[in-house]
Order: sequence, then structure tokens, then C-alpha cells
Amino acid sequence: MLIDAATVELKAGDGGDGCRSFRREKFVPRGGPDGGDGGHGGNIVFEADAGRSTLLDFRYRRHYKADSGRHGMGARKRGRDGEDIVLRVPVGTIIRNKSTGDVIADLDEAGMRVVAASGGRGGRGNARFATPTIQAPTRCEPGRPGDELIVELELKSIADVGLVGLPNAGKSTMLSTISAAKPKIGDYPFTTLSPVLGLVSYGIDQGFVVADLPGIIEGAHEGKGLGDRFLKHIERTRVIVVLVDSSDEDPEESYRIITGELERYGEGLDEKPRIVVLTKADVSGDIDLSTFSFGGERILLVSSVTGRGIEEMKRAVRELLDGAS
Repeated sequence: MLIDAATVELKAGDGGDGCRSFRREKFVPRGGPDGGDGGHGGNIVFEADAGRSTLLDFRYRRHYKADSGRHGMGARKRGRDGEDIVLRVPVGTIIRNKSTGDVIADLDEAGMRVVAASGGRGGRGNARFATPTIQAPTRCEPGRPGDELIVELELKSIADVGLVGLPNAGKSTMLSTISAAKPKIGDYPFTTLSPVLGLVSYGIDQGFVVADLPGIIEGAHEGKGLGDRFLKHIERTRVIVVLVDSSDEDPEESYRIITGELERYGEGLDEKPRIVVLTKADVSGDIDLSTFSFGGERILLVSSVTGRGIEEMKRAVRELLDGAS
């Protein structure tokens, strides 16, 4: 199950208070101030982890609080800093401040880190305020509070290629044929309920990642079917492969529905390089591709069952990727 959105509350650690203290030792008649500083509060950090693929953890735990800094002590002892909390999220996670809508970070590379909530600074002890004219200051500072905010996490899968099409166009079967991915395959609509990624091997170090998206129906931009929420997963793709069932009564109408939904969604999806792949050639038999226009896009006829046209499709996708680099 892919969880691609979550909302969490963050509370960074507060800074520790500075200490007000004076040295009182038997053989030190003029000991003076020796109050130490408070420790800094812990930060809350997000890190992109290539080993994670879902935000599921954040559905079960929504509140995160970092340690506060310890108070300063006498003998100029500084309080210990609070420990940071590191929250690991999938690569491709966008972090937004819920109240302002501002993007805090877009963690699109493995290992990227961002401090989403900063811990409060520790207060200064009275030893810091001693001067030649004020030799016994009683002043010390309280620690500063740590940041407190609510953030929205949104996962946009990072793939080179996005497979889009109507329900039962053969997207899952295609992905299982060209990669080692094992998406759910069935003879009923909306078999795919969440995006599935697969790595396609091609040439020497020329492989690419393909995302299988849930089926799109006319009106998806209005919330019909599964809606358009999964289209965000191909915003980062460089190439779109439009899969059309060659056995449909009107393949060009199917293509019009798909591309129309991409255009209405926006975010530049309708401007990405794409090819049209007519699937299920084993069912429809030979088709004269010259009778179709499909908006002038390149058209391929393939069968995931017999393997017909699969290598040609992979080569065509690789060429588009090279051109889009």
C-alpha cells in the first residue's frame, strides 16, 4: 500500500535556561559569577531515504517532539544540547508548512537533509555578563522556545517514464513484462490502486525507471473514478507512454480522453515528450497504424503476451529520454 500524503505536528526542543551562580570556595574570597549557559534544543530533521517508498509511518504517528536543552549549572558548566530527531522519508517527498503553504524542502535526492523545526537557543548564564564595571551580575537568560509547526508531507514518485491509460489498458501487464516489478494484474477496472515503480534494463547502464499509474477515466480531474491525485507522480517524469487498448472500439477516442485529462491537470504534463503504445496486439491482430493520427505522436503496436514490439518500445523510450536530457 502506497501512502503518498500525511500531516504531522513538529515541536523542536526548547533551549535550556542559563544559570545564575557565584563561586563560593574556602580559599577563593572573590570567586565571582560562574553560571553556565543552557544547552540548545534538539532540531527535527527530515532525510530522504532511498530504502523507503511510502509515508505510511506518519499515518500512525503524527506528533514528534525533540529533546529540550538542559539548564546551565555552576562552575561554568554548560547544559547538554537536546538530541535531534531524524525523520526518514522516501526520495521525492515535498515538505510544506501547512499554515503558510510554503515549501520547506523538496527532497528529490537520496541523502538530502533539511531542518524543518529548529531547536531553541540556550540562555546565557550570568558569567557571560561580567564586565570590569559589573563584576557580580545577577542577570541570566531563559532558553528560547523551539519551533512548533504543522507540516504536510507529499510524495511524488521519481521515475523516468510514466505509463498512463484507461483502466484495463494493460499497464500493469506491460510493467511486469519489461521489468522485475510484480504489480497486481486482473481482468477488472482499477486493478492498480497505487503507483508501482519498476526498473527496466536496457543496454549498458541505460536502464530507466517506469511508473505504472492507476487507470484514468474521463472526468478524473473532477474526482471521478480514482480522481487525478495519482497524476502528481508523473510530474517529475521526463517521458509519458500513453497506453491504448488496440481492441477498443475507438482507440483515438481513448487517446483523446487520456490526453484531455493530462491537459486539464496541468503542471506541464501535456507538454512532456510521449509516445502512443497500442497494447494487446495478440487480441486485435495486425492493425494498419497509418489509419491513426493520435495527435501526430509516434505509434507502436505491442503485445505483452507474445513480446511483439516490446524491444522496439524500449528503444523508442530510451531515445526519447536521451532527447529529453
